[in-house]
Amino acid sequence: MTEIRTPRLVLRRWREDDIAPMAEINADPEVMRYIGDGLPRDLEQTAESIERWEEEWDDEGFGLFAVELLASGELAGFTGLSVPAFLPEVLPAVEVGWRLGRQFWGQGYASEAAHATLEFALQDRGLDRVISIAQIGNDASENVMRKLGMVPDRTTTHPVSGRPLRVHAIDLTEYRA
Repeated sequence: MTEIRTPRLVLRRWREDDIAPMAEINADPEVMRYIGDGLPRDLEQTAESIERWEEEWDDEGFGLFAVELLASGELAGFTGLSVPAFLPEVLPAVEVGWRLGRQFWGQGYASEAAHATLEFALQDRGLDRVISIAQIGNDASENVMRKLGMVPDRTTTHPVSGRPLRVHAIDLTEYRA
């Protein structure tokens, strides 16, 4: 089982008891504001998402990790690697992404988890380039991307929602762990 520990977090595979707390995160309109169409997700949609994320682990050898606080065991959200199939123009590509509950914002958890995920991409999965995609206006996510050393690669439009997106990228041969 793939697990990564950082000073404050455990990045791990999903468990059945993660569905309800992740559904609470996905039900928050402020959390979902810049995700896809911006609409909150319910328990059933969250369970389906987690099932897809776990399938990606089986299919690709990487996926989205559940992010757990080391001190309390509380689920904070997710981070990890995925293939951004929703945006065919960037393929083939692997994206680093994250989503945390609002109570975990502003504490450096997203940067800490994403940093560990980039190291995983380089050292364990042998990837040479990783992208990250944010809706324009999602300044917090773009700030995390800058902290990771990612640079803007292109601006485009979400093919379904029509929302403007910015794609950031990093060549992992130049990544400084």
